[in-house]
Amino acid sequence: MPVSRTAVQEALKAVIDPELHRSVIDLDMIRDVEIDGGHVRVLLALTVPGCPLRASFQEQVDRALLPLEGVEAVSLDFTVMTPEEKATLTTKLRGDVSARTPGISVSAGTRVVAVASGKGGVGKSSLAANLAAAFSALGQKAGILDADIYGYSIPHMLGISQRPVAVDQMIVPPVRGDLKVMSIGFFLDENSPVMWRGPMLHRALEQFLSDVHWGELDVLVVDMPPGTGDVAISLGQLLPRAEALVVTTPHRAAQQVAVRAAQMARKTNMRLLGVVENMSYLAGSGEELFGSGGGEALAAEIEAPLLARIPFEPSLGRLADEGEPIVLADPESESARAIRDLAEAVLAARREQGVGIVKPLPLVSS
Repeated sequence: MPVSRTAVQEALKAVIDPELHRSVIDLDMIRDVEIDGGHVRVLLALTVPGCPLRASFQEQVDRALLPLEGVEAVSLDFTVMTPEEKATLTTKLRGDVSARTPGISVSAGTRVVAVASGKGGVGKSSLAANLAAAFSALGQKAGILDADIYGYSIPHMLGISQRPVAVDQMIVPPVRGDLKVMSIGFFLDENSPVMWRGPMLHRALEQFLSDVHWGELDVLVVDMPPGTGDVAISLGQLLPRAEALVVTTPHRAAQQVAVRAAQMARKTNMRLLGVVENMSYLAGSGEELFGSGGGEALAAEIEAPLLARIPFEPSLGRLADEGEPIVLADPESESARAIRDLAEAVLAARREQGVGIVKPLPLVSS
C-alpha cells in the first residue's frame, strides 16, 4: 500500500534548514510531493540557486522518508524562491524581533555580551570565539558577531569558510554546529584592508547589524574592535543594552590602557559585567610569563569584579589556526575549563528587563 501524502508531509517536519534552523514545512519550502507507488518525489524551494547545503537536505529527506512503510525510493529536486516568496519568508523569520535599538536586530530577550579591550594583542578575539563556543556547548542558542572591522579573525578561528546567504534584504549567518557566526570579513576580499572613514563606517555598521537575521538567540557575543576609536564608539551606540567584558593581560601597561575601554563602555550605556585577565600564567606550570596583578588592578580601578583568570595555553593558538576552539577540541585543558567557568558565571548573572544584574557575579581569587 503506497504511503499517504499526509504521512510524507508529517515526516518532512523533521527536515531542518541548516542555516535557518527551522523546519522546511514551517518555512513553506516544500513546493510539491508526488507519490508513484513506492517512489516519493519532493520538490524543495531554496532561497538561492547553487545552495552549498543541498547535500544536507538530501540526507535529511532520505532519513525522514525512507523508514516510512510503503516507501521504496526517494527523489529530491530543487527550485528557487521567487522575490515575493523570499519577502514572505523574511517576514516569517523576523517574527517577534523588535526594534530594540536603531541597529542590531535581535529580540529583547537576547543577551548581548560585548568583549572589549583597550589594545590589541591581549587575546580578545580568541577569547570571544571560545566564549561563544562555550555558551553553545552549555545549551544556549548562541551567536557571535565579529565587529573587529580592521582585524576580523573569528571565521578563521571557527573554521568557517561558507558565505552568508541573502534572503530578500536579510542576511542569514553561516553556522558552525549550532553557533551562528557573522563577520564583516565575509563581505570583503581575503586580506583586503578596510579603508573607510568614520561616517561611512557608522552607516555600514548600522546597515550590517540591522540586516542580519539572528533568529531566536539566548546570547550574542560581540567581538569589539580594540581601543576607543570611531568603530568602538559606533558599536557602543548601536548596542546600548549590551553588557561588556573587558579583557586585559597581567601586564600593568595593558591594564592601564584597558581602563579606557571600560570607561567607554559605561559612557555608551553598556553594563560592565567585569574584567577577564587573559594569559595569566602558563598552563601546567603556573609560571607568570607576562607579569602579574593587571586584572586585579583593573577590576579595582573600574570597580567591577575580576571574573576569570585564563591561563596561557600554547595549544590554543595552534587550534585557532586549525579553526577549532579549544573549549570543543580539548575541553579538559586548563584554559578551556577557565573559559567554560567564565561562561557559566555570565549566565548565572541573570538580569531582568530594565533592572540589570539581579545576582552578583563571583569574584575570582588571586
